[in-house]
Amino acid sequence: MSDLTRMSEPSTRYKRYLLVVLMFALAFNFVDRLALGVVLQNIKIDLRLSDTQLGFMSGIAFALFYSVMGIPIARWADRGNRVTIISLSAALWSLMVAACGLATNFVQLLLIRVGVGIGEAGCVPPAFSLISDYFRREERPMASAIFTMGAPLSFLVGYFPAGWLNEAYGWQMTFMVLALPGLVLATLVWLTLREPRALGPKQRESGAASTSQPSFREVCSVLWKTRSFRHLLLAYAALFFFANGILQWQPTFFVRSHGLATGELGTWFALIYGVGGLLGTHWGGTLASRYATRNERLQLKATALVYVVLGVISAAIYITPGYPLAFAELSAFTFGMYSTTAPLWATIQTIVPERMRATAVALIYLSANLIGTGLGPLVIGMLSDALAPWAGRESLRYALLAVSPGFLWGAWHLFRSGRTVIQDIEAVQRAEPAGVLKYQSRLPTSG
Repeated sequence: MSDLTRMSEPSTRYKRYLLVVLMFALAFNFVDRLALGVVLQNIKIDLRLSDTQLGFMSGIAFALFYSVMGIPIARWADRGNRVTIISLSAALWSLMVAACGLATNFVQLLLIRVGVGIGEAGCVPPAFSLISDYFRREERPMASAIFTMGAPLSFLVGYFPAGWLNEAYGWQMTFMVLALPGLVLATLVWLTLREPRALGPKQRESGAASTSQPSFREVCSVLWKTRSFRHLLLAYAALFFFANGILQWQPTFFVRSHGLATGELGTWFALIYGVGGLLGTHWGGTLASRYATRNERLQLKATALVYVVLGVISAAIYITPGYPLAFAELSAFTFGMYSTTAPLWATIQTIVPERMRATAVALIYLSANLIGTGLGPLVIGMLSDALAPWAGRESLRYALLAVSPGFLWGAWHLFRSGRTVIQDIEAVQRAEPAGVLKYQSRLPTSG
């Protein structure tokens, strides 16, 4: 075996390990939001809240701080130690999730959810930035697929235990138990992952990228001039509004309209979103890597077409009378939605200069979460309350049906982004001809 082979194998093992750890960190970054959806009806009864209050607490109260705090954290990540940021963030959000179980009224729960949002803001932007330093352009769709498999994985470790824990011990204990794995992940990240920027002076001199960071105004100016990024920003805002708004209320819909208990519902959702999401994410990353390598235009046009179909499937879920068929439609929707995840995030990291990647992700999350996660659940909750005098117990069904065609809006922006993405990538490569390769020369080689 050659020296080169012996040197490359540990590095490959380490990069795979990094992806797995970050995947689990992402999974537990989402778990509390899924558990909240499962127990919303119980919280409503115990704390005597309206659907509008539930939508406000699970939506804008969380998303406002999650989105806004993502900007300074991402700016820190674009120049500092991203491993430290991810570890501290995981510890903070886990402690705040546990505190949700101590809330006894609406105000307390609202303030705790704000704390959860601040903690969870420190996961995704630093993680994507770190991954982009370890993987080249052609490798990023598959690397992004493995990392973002943490989102559907969260359904397996969120919906299933949350549903049964809620039935057995109540929603307060559910949050306390679900907080524990996040603390373990925070320790694991801190002790075992390494920041490639934190290497010795000789290694940095042998080809390290510049440590200078552009100002926030310069970052915004560059990103705004990037036409494909502008449309991706708008696409995520639209898609998050409809997808996250619907997702937050879906468990409550099946409880109200189909009479399912939370344990049974948690099991179904764990299978549909967990297994379907994992398969869809891996499938999408595999297709992009094999059949659209370095062809981000094709990837974006394909994802646009997928979301056109998903708009139709989403509407069908809420006009289907029986839940078995509705679950089958939901499975198809989940598989299709997650198949777009890896190509989209890989494209975003490729069209953005290295020292702007975490901030670019944070800006997308700012727009997507303020509009999507923030307003989506709130608008659907308000619409449900407004329809209640006419539709009664089925008001939530009609509210979800009314917003389902909105996925077509996001699809249009994805198509527009695909028209200019290749030109934008070439512009970045001209500006940073060795941007990614500089980091490749100084990545850790021991597993």
